[in-house]
Amino acid sequence: MSTVPAWMTACRLTALVGHSGSGKTEVAVNMTVALAQAGIKTALADLDIVNPYFRSRERRDILARLGVRFVSSSQALVDADVPALPAELNTLLQDESLRSILDIGGDSGARVLGRYRHQIAAQPHQVLLVLNAHRPWTRTAEQAIASLRQIEATMGLPVTGIVNNTHLCGETGPEDVLLGARLARQVSDKTDIPVICHCAARPLAGRLPAMDEPVFPIDVYMKKPWER
Repeated sequence: MSTVPAWMTACRLTALVGHSGSGKTEVAVNMTVALAQAGIKTALADLDIVNPYFRSRERRDILARLGVRFVSSSQALVDADVPALPAELNTLLQDESLRSILDIGGDSGARVLGRYRHQIAAQPHQVLLVLNAHRPWTRTAEQAIASLRQIEATMGLPVTGIVNNTHLCGETGPEDVLLGARLARQVSDKTDIPVICHCAARPLAGRLPAMDEPVFPIDVYMKKPWER
């Protein structure tokens, strides 16, 4: 049985938000796997109604083997203006025996959280902004903060932490993670929102210099359709 960092178990509910392409789903799946492998009763809600390629539901077989409770929005209605949300989501929000991860897709996907903001706000929760400094709309602190504030306004909940997930897929090097770390700290300095961790693919994590915040080594579960 493995151990997980304190930030991952600090709250019963963790919602991952961020600009499209930031890598929220990869972080969500890795968090879920880490919690499940530590023997913690865990659930993952795939509420990504935006991205047609990277959806955590594509790894539900892995999650099922770990005993993870999995909930997803209606596959048939993912392109609808008002997508169908699963009734089981209410169970995840109410079941105090579960550590639940909510994978929220893209900026506009934050409106999904808005429907449940009162239920979420009433219990221990964290809303983590996943930040990728290589995305064209979040390359500067000003851009990242504008995106953050837009997401907060849409979902009606404040972001409580920043996760640096800067990468270039298989081309990522230590300098990319460090670039993202600088951006995350700039955003943190201007917003008073703490940097929670820095994500890096497992082989890369060991090549990073000592950092002020924890490094979260991740495995690559999400692949593009042509890579499968």
